[in-house]
Amino acid sequence: MNAYQNDIDAIRALKATHGAPWDAIDPESAARMRAQNRFRTGLEIAQYTADIMRRDMAEYDTDPSAYTQSLGVWHGFIGQQKLISIKKHLKSTKGRYLYLSGWMVAALRSEFGPLPDQSMHEKTSVPALIEELYTFLRQADARELDLLFAKLDAARAAGDETAAEFVRSQIDNFQTHVVPIIADIDAGFGNPEATYLLAKKMIEAGACAIQIENQVSDEKQCGHQDGKVTVPHEDFIAKLTAVRYAFLELGIDNGIIVARTDSLGAGLTQKLAVTREPGDLGDQYNSFLDTEEISHAELGNGDVVLARGDKLLRPKRLASNLFQFRPGTGEERVVLDCVTSLRNGADLLWIETEKPHIDQIAGMVDAIREEIPDAKLVYNNSPSFNWTLNFRQQAYDLLESEGADVSAYDRNNLMSAEYDDTDLARLADEKIRTFQRDGSARAGIFHHLITLPTYHTAALSTDDLAKGYFGDDGMLAYVRGVQRREIREGIATVKHQNMAGSDLGDSHKEYFAGEAALKAGGVHNTMNQFG
Repeated sequence: MNAYQNDIDAIRALKATHGAPWDAIDPESAARMRAQNRFRTGLEIAQYTADIMRRDMAEYDTDPSAYTQSLGVWHGFIGQQKLISIKKHLKSTKGRYLYLSGWMVAALRSEFGPLPDQSMHEKTSVPALIEELYTFLRQADARELDLLFAKLDAARAAGDETAAEFVRSQIDNFQTHVVPIIADIDAGFGNPEATYLLAKKMIEAGACAIQIENQVSDEKQCGHQDGKVTVPHEDFIAKLTAVRYAFLELGIDNGIIVARTDSLGAGLTQKLAVTREPGDLGDQYNSFLDTEEISHAELGNGDVVLARGDKLLRPKRLASNLFQFRPGTGEERVVLDCVTSLRNGADLLWIETEKPHIDQIAGMVDAIREEIPDAKLVYNNSPSFNWTLNFRQQAYDLLESEGADVSAYDRNNLMSAEYDDTDLARLADEKIRTFQRDGSARAGIFHHLITLPTYHTAALSTDDLAKGYFGDDGMLAYVRGVQRREIREGIATVKHQNMAGSDLGDSHKEYFAGEAALKAGGVHNTMNQFG
């Protein structure tokens, strides 16, 4: 007996205990509504998805080809359509997540209007987006199951028990659209207590994985902008611990913390680390500072100095009262950051780089794995990189190192379309195509994400439509560029009434009122034009 039938039988037995007052309740209708509402709270989602991520992490440890992926989304509908597309084309959501980007929350979801990625947006907008995403994913479940229930009813009406049994098996083996979300908490939006409170809200909304970075929260910058300021390790560890406490308080004992370091591109620190003895963590952090040795006689008014052995070292302090690191120390600081984070509660690492270069990433990961052999990365396949130019330059350098003639190429102008149909461009494109596979095999990348791809796709598709619709093509721009493609490519939104829940509502009306239900999906519904 299948699970769907078991639920029907259980509700039938419950109905019998209530007698006549429950005469209007149809056990199968109630079982359908239960199936369509598998997850009743955000914490159920957080636990379910944490279990998925932990299994995926363990699988990656034994097989680096089993990496995972996500795309950043800024609205529930975008996340929903992404998962519908994945199920349609790839038949499985395994290894496919959602990423919630702080950049996109700032740019697209703030009540202030578009903002830069500097933690100026309302922090409550982050858990609100998590809740919205899971609302849309659960609605995708309800809609798809409603379609299956309609098929089951049609098979029964036709007396086709074989077809009915097949549909029942699809119902029992239904794969939910609910997948893990890796959610960006920026630098924690304040002190560790503020971080803990926001992390709780994010987990309660359904987040199983929280990503936090080692920048100063009130000086936070986008990882691909200048002016980044890091904090001493003890400060960051306090926030990692705060997030872990939030998970534990809410019973998500296997929640995932992604510790991001911006040290590769951050040349500044807001304060010196506390050190108690030579070589301790604070002393290691301070050892990267750009300093000059001075004597007692050279001390100036208000100078800050470090004592190292019998030397006095004066850190270089800017007019902003920030201290400067020595140039060229970024990779060493990244390694120390990552090892320290993993030793203090983090589960995954995020190294923000300035370019997508596997050898650079692998060099840092190799050093980290000398201390933590199973260290794994979440890596930002960022739209802030010029992928075409970066990989054409990498291809140029590779060909040159192999003795090939590259005189036909201008290395500084490789973005030019004149190179599109060349061997160098084809080599570069192949390296881009395999970047995720190669990075996971060589550089310990467990999860590949693109932070803000749907920001760009929304702009591009809108530009395509506006250019034609307001130009000579008129309505043909929409029909040819959108609707005709939706019909022929099986995009579910062509039946936008169905996608918005109209048929699902009709089903409920019928459950509630039987033959008296006033339904929207009758013969005069123009959605029927789409078959």
